[in-house]
Amino acid sequence: MGNQLVWQERYNIGVSFIDEEHKKLFSILNKLFTYRGEEERNQWVCQEGIKYFKEHAMRHFTEEEAYMASISYIGFDTHRRLHDDFRRRILPALERELEQTGYSEEAISHFLGVCAGWLIGHTLTEDSAITGKTMSKWVDLLPEEEQAAMTQTVVGLMQDIFQLKPQVLSDCYGGERFGKGIYYRLNYGNPKGEKWEIVLIFEEKLIVKTIGSMMDASSDEMNEMLMNVVRYVAQQFVGRIKEQFALADSFEMKEENLLTYDQFRRTFDKQHPQFSLLLDTGVGYFAFCAIAPTLLQDDGTGSVSIKAENAMTEIRKYLKENQEEQENAKNKVLVVDDSEFFLKAMQELLEMDYEVTTAKSGLSAIRCITLDRPDLVLLDYEMPVCNGSQVLEMIRAEEETKDIPVIFLTGKVDKESVQKVIRLKPAGYLVKTLQPSEIKKGVDGFFRK
Repeated sequence: MGNQLVWQERYNIGVSFIDEEHKKLFSILNKLFTYRGEEERNQWVCQEGIKYFKEHAMRHFTEEEAYMASISYIGFDTHRRLHDDFRRRILPALERELEQTGYSEEAISHFLGVCAGWLIGHTLTEDSAITGKTMSKWVDLLPEEEQAAMTQTVVGLMQDIFQLKPQVLSDCYGGERFGKGIYYRLNYGNPKGEKWEIVLIFEEKLIVKTIGSMMDASSDEMNEMLMNVVRYVAQQFVGRIKEQFALADSFEMKEENLLTYDQFRRTFDKQHPQFSLLLDTGVGYFAFCAIAPTLLQDDGTGSVSIKAENAMTEIRKYLKENQEEQENAKNKVLVVDDSEFFLKAMQELLEMDYEVTTAKSGLSAIRCITLDRPDLVLLDYEMPVCNGSQVLEMIRAEEETKDIPVIFLTGKVDKESVQKVIRLKPAGYLVKTLQPSEIKKGVDGFFRK
């Protein structure tokens, strides 16, 4: 029937009962993929199948957590938190969508794509880390109680200060780019030489719609006055947040910087934050990241410390560079493929002429598209989980994304495979085995048209 998950040896983590449970979950999803494709299967079958998958997944999480506790796994608390995020946030949201749409084919497709993407991604990263096959992406996070308190405080402050009702999109924000962003960093230190680094990321339209409206600003663009107001509102904001950290009273602000996205990304990748939250405020995205304690004598960003004597100069320079970046913006290309090697090759091939973002799964691709709309998606058709066909369905299912052009990348050139691709009416397709210059020519040709 197609759209099947293919079990691969690399999915085994080396704990037999966990590996068997992963295979079982794959098998259940495969049956659901099959049911979805058969018209004679009724809604009740899908309902029962999805219910069975959920119950089996919850039981597996419990058994896996018991095993981690029995071996005193150092990443147990973080791993359980990621399970909780799936069972308490992701699954309920998907179930609501299913119920509200009467188990429409579109909602079922969304459910299967998200579950498959989460399952494969979690198996290859966090589950593999249990036996040391990989390193967990999220280490040294704040304890769960502090994380919850911090989230509640951030959400509450957004409501109090900006009169917004934000929705938590992720409490493990991965540093993805979203819209036109303002990246504001504050460094705090104490007499012991310990440091906290706080980064607040505002989508520009969030600032204009909130602080701008409070000031009765006549322009929809950022200006020096708004930037200065943002700086001091942000400092007050962090002052309230800082109270949630241990020993917060002993930490004083030592430095503030305005970062480009690349500078922020280098800081983020150097050490993942102990707390990172992404919110959708309804008028723009907002992210809050805290990294501590780190000694950041040389963080590699090349950013300038803002002081009283240079504040206006640096703000003016920052806004000018942001404006020039927007005016000279390259077309955005999102490349989606499960091969790290291929993604790197495509990045190197295209980055001279395009702003390139990469994603290793369908779920990651949808997240990237939601946060920062691309001008073109280069999509691997043969991904083992949530394949190109499913990702295209999810893109076309949303009013905001349905017109984003997609070019399929395929390694198969036989007539039947090509017909399958063309039947989906993409903006085009490129064969992976072409010379890099030919692939580049295909992308260039698309934008010329």
